[in-house]
Amino acid sequence: MKIEIPETLKADLPQGLLGKALSATPVVMTVVATMLAGLASSEMTRAQYDRSLAAQQQSKAGDQWSFFQAKRLRAAIQRSTFDLLSVTTDLRPLDVAAWQRTAAPWTSDAATSLLKLLGSTEGQAALDLLTRGEIPAPAQAATPDAGIKAAQEAIEAQKPDMEIAALLQQVESGTLEAALHAARDRVNAFDVVLNPTNRALDQIDGLLRRQLTAVRGTPAESAVVAIQRDFTSARLGYATLRYDAEARLNQNVAGLLELQVRKSNLSAERHHARSQRFFYGMLAAQLAVIISTFAMVARQRNLLWSIAAAAGLGAVSFAAYVYLQT
Repeated sequence: MKIEIPETLKADLPQGLLGKALSATPVVMTVVATMLAGLASSEMTRAQYDRSLAAQQQSKAGDQWSFFQAKRLRAAIQRSTFDLLSVTTDLRPLDVAAWQRTAAPWTSDAATSLLKLLGSTEGQAALDLLTRGEIPAPAQAATPDAGIKAAQEAIEAQKPDMEIAALLQQVESGTLEAALHAARDRVNAFDVVLNPTNRALDQIDGLLRRQLTAVRGTPAESAVVAIQRDFTSARLGYATLRYDAEARLNQNVAGLLELQVRKSNLSAERHHARSQRFFYGMLAAQLAVIISTFAMVARQRNLLWSIAAAAGLGAVSFAAYVYLQT
């Protein structure tokens, strides 16, 4: 038995590749619109993530700037105290050998511990730094990346944001992250270098205070006071240098974090702009779906197609109203 398609149905079938493509337009455009909507949502999510990351980085930068300011303030206080002490008191250079000769006859536990500490490697190294008015040198900084250096100089010179953004776009995120890790490693390494000296100085200070308490009201009191004065003045100079060096290290870390904040904000703006473009593309695809649906309605005069077309047109109109009025 031979089956033939009625002529009325044959007339409704698409003729050729062009006809098939046109009949598939609503389906294809719906898929494209869905894909663009997903891309727009994805880009907006990435923009929000970068904004959140920039906020976290800004908080870390604020911490480093606080450390910088606190240490600069401590250095200024130490320097002012030293200046005041030098005006009001006759300061003498630190003489460790004279200390040991003076403390030799003392019999208290504090004096015994002090003499032992002065003879130790750690104590001698700490007092040698005080005598020379120096601090342990921080680790040598690596040669800064040219792009990072250019961006930092532009920020210091208060260049326009567009110029700074152009410079930051040339800096790879991995390069900036590596520079930040290196700067933090320098801070940590400097703390490790300072710890033995700081510990020895704290111990000497504590032992001198204990010895002063032990000889209070005796002829030996004046000798202990003189030693403590010389030690305090030398330590003030050491602390001034130490806090200045630590402040510079914290300043370097803060500056790199500020670059990360700017770079994250630039990335957020880029993803936000891409999200808007994908959204406009989705609207165009939806418009294509509506137009192709109207074409089918005009050709087939189908009630369901008419309702779908009207719903699509209403959705686009409502979106335009929301966009323009809110």
